[in-house]
Amino acid sequence: MTAKFRHEFKYFVNYRDYYILRSRLSGILKSDGNADGNGAYSIRSLYFDDLSNGALFEKQSGVLSRDKFRIRLYNGASDVIKLEKKSRRGQYVYKTGCRVNKDWVSRLLNNEITALDVLNKPAESVLREFILRVQYSNLRPAVIVDYDREAYISAIGNVRITFDMNLRTGLSSHDIFDNNISTIDVLERPVHIMEVKFDEFLPEYILKALRGVNNTRYAISKYVMCRKYTKTNSWEDN
Repeated sequence: MTAKFRHEFKYFVNYRDYYILRSRLSGILKSDGNADGNGAYSIRSLYFDDLSNGALFEKQSGVLSRDKFRIRLYNGASDVIKLEKKSRRGQYVYKTGCRVNKDWVSRLLNNEITALDVLNKPAESVLREFILRVQYSNLRPAVIVDYDREAYISAIGNVRITFDMNLRTGLSSHDIFDNNISTIDVLERPVHIMEVKFDEFLPEYILKALRGVNNTRYAISKYVMCRKYTKTNSWEDN
């Protein structure tokens, strides 16, 4: 399957701008179907990196062609678990992924996955690549990233606008299934992270809804922001 490249713009928005945008977007876009009664859902991701922190270093250095892997679950449940590879090629990003189950993830965290596991999933290339990287590139769990997400979507332009709130990290714990691990807040100021994702174009009526608030784009990485709490080298602060 050909990868679908998308635009992904990121912004910090203060609480005032968030409520303005939320009011506008909720009137013209659909809410994500995964949201609860409050319009949001929780996301927990376990990110992976190699022993030299290659993914972290590439992001910090602005490398334009890079990949990172994560395992993700929603609302603290293990019924839907995704292994994802997020790739950037210049200004474009795309994701590939597949479903995995709790038993497989537990085996992974217990170092029980071997190269022979590739033979059991021949159709899922992202899983094969991940297992091989675990075996031959020393890919290991790096950090847990937690946050709450409010999302609005449009089929026109395949637009997805999200507000990520309450960003937290699990510090040194890598047990993605432990809902009782201690986490600490990462954002040091009262802001949310807004992400605007779309394919070829952003419809004019959505552009209009986004006007009038802070439009400064940032190279925001929740992974990098959380990794600073487990840093081992001074360059990781750059």
